[in-house]
Amino acid sequence: MEGNQKIHCTVESCRFNNCEQNMCTLKAIKVSPLQDCDTKTPDESMCSSYEYQNN
Repeated sequence: MEGNQKIHCTVESCRFNNCEQNMCTLKAIKVSPLQDCDTKTPDESMCSSYEYQNN
């Protein structure tokens, strides 16, 4: 499946976000649970590949 997956993202402050297409430009991302959570719902996890974009 490599090469066929797309990562949609609307976090405009991330340096890997293509704001015109709302897509992540990374080939892969790391998703981690929030601290002290057992991740039973999606909002208890986050993209750990995020890097702040300095304008």
